[in-house]
Amino acid sequence: MWDPQLEALRDYEVVTPRLYGRGRTIDDYAASVLAEAEGELVLVGASLGGYTALAMTQQEPARVRALGLVGARADADSPERHAGRAETKALIESGGAEALWASMRLKLLLEDASDDLVDRVREQALDRSREELVEALEVIRDRADRSDTLAGFAGPALVAVGEGDPFFPPEEAQQVAHAAPRARFRAFAGARHLPNLEQPDEFNAALTGFLADV
Repeated sequence: MWDPQLEALRDYEVVTPRLYGRGRTIDDYAASVLAEAEGELVLVGASLGGYTALAMTQQEPARVRALGLVGARADADSPERHAGRAETKALIESGGAEALWASMRLKLLLEDASDDLVDRVREQALDRSREELVEALEVIRDRADRSDTLAGFAGPALVAVGEGDPFFPPEEAQQVAHAAPRARFRAFAGARHLPNLEQPDEFNAALTGFLADV
């Protein structure tokens, strides 16, 4: 997931924990990751990782120096999104990771994404058991609203999305960024839900610029 960023972040101590299988709630995930880390942290998370980062910030705000959210909203699921999760859960239970990938391909990446990128993301997507996928879906579905956590976060924050993200449109993401006292907002052209993979050079420039100010 973060391989295109590792060289750009070579001067930092980078940890990319696997999130799946850490519990039944986003708070379980957050507590588990926090227990594996020491000292102050700069958290950067995409999608599920962003929700985990927000929960970590809520649990131990004094340890979080800066917060980066990529394609991750601060509020809880709306009734419409909650209903959509039920359909996705049924899809996973019937068809597993392959069926989920088929339904998500054009939501994650642009239609004209390179074959190499599509193959890499597909490989990552299929490296999940049916049980792990259902667990993660339920964790995302049942997460609490963390809008107050972000609004009350005193450190630097980055809210980033792809311009074509169907899950978190740029206009919504920009409003979320405006609610945080020290947040900056960035939307990446030529990207949907995974701008760090679709536009790695531009994403790396934005991320390293953000980190330089931490």
